[in-house]
Amino acid sequence: MSMTPVVRDEYSAPFFDGAERGELMLRYSPSSGCWSAPEARVCATSRAADLEWRVASGEGELVSWTVIPGRPRDGRPTTDTVVGIVETAEGPWLTLRIVNADEAAPAVGAPVRVEFVRPEGGESVPVARLAARS
Repeated sequence: MSMTPVVRDEYSAPFFDGAERGELMLRYSPSSGCWSAPEARVCATSRAADLEWRVASGEGELVSWTVIPGRPRDGRPTTDTVVGIVETAEGPWLTLRIVNADEAAPAVGAPVRVEFVRPEGGESVPVARLAARS
């Protein structure tokens, strides 16, 4: 499954600037001390409107995952895509493509590290890489 390019807008520019640097940007509320997902407009915990962009650790844990079967194109088979819900170390959940699911079997609770890929014609976007358990 190829990734559809995404295009930044004024609101998402800090997220994509961070992605270009290899940094996962999340929203943070100084008044509540809580983190929210990148698309949040108010704090997910306190509803405070004082969100600012902050660099996250890029570490997380696989909460759930599924396989999206590849659809043949022009009579040629395509590969399946594995997508997972990742709980970041900071708390917010992200839905990310798992890039090494063929090398390391996904399992609930598996540690992941966020990396970035840049689809042709689009912005750098986060993906998850399954990490070895320590």
